[in-house]
Amino acid sequence: MSAHEATTQRSQATQPANNQSADNRQEALRQQILQAFRFRHACKTFDPARKISSEDFATIIEAGRLSPSSFGFEPWQFLLIQNPQLREQLSENSWGGKRQFASASHVLIGMVRRAPGVRHDSDYIRHMMTEVQQLPAEVVNAKGGFFRTFQEQDFNLLESERSLTDWATHQTYLPLANMMTVAALLGIDSCPIEGFVQEVWEQQLQELTGVDNTMFKPVWALALGYRLTEPGEKTRRPLGDVLHRFD
Repeated sequence: MSAHEATTQRSQATQPANNQSADNRQEALRQQILQAFRFRHACKTFDPARKISSEDFATIIEAGRLSPSSFGFEPWQFLLIQNPQLREQLSENSWGGKRQFASASHVLIGMVRRAPGVRHDSDYIRHMMTEVQQLPAEVVNAKGGFFRTFQEQDFNLLESERSLTDWATHQTYLPLANMMTVAALLGIDSCPIEGFVQEVWEQQLQELTGVDNTMFKPVWALALGYRLTEPGEKTRRPLGDVLHRFD
């Protein structure tokens, strides 16, 4: 038997074992992902003594930064609220976040860029295409045209500023979901919060943080930390009620 034939036989002999090992790793990864979703719940009270490490928080926020958005235009900003006095002031007008703000390790507020800042012809959209995405001029013109058609005709978003801002708001829930999932993979609890008086928060955030409420408005908060008690059993609709197949 030649050396080449011997090498080929050894390679063929080890291939099933390698395939089995790859299958095992894939199954372990699938279970890790599902376990993270089973672990995650809307944590109402956190252990105030436990803090998220800077490395873990950096990973969570990077997952938010890297999240997708329609046309890649990222119509969001995140505010990190760590000042206890500021949290207390915001919680006065947050019926859904009082316990979380007082006990969470980290609190983020998701801000959406308002219309007209996300119109197809806005300075921000032009900046995103030319400076961030670094598209050549002809691609900017083509993509801008597609975006205009999308807003004017496909989704009829220009009928009101509310319609356009609501569309942009939908985009902000993509990084929110991704940050909660990454937190769960790291063993960190979270709670998404919409229970606040939006107009009051707009004014408070402008006064307390300097954010321009003519350009941005708060649409959600995210509390992060470590659970103080174990949650009840997770309930969800069965798959047959959620997924409808058309093969």
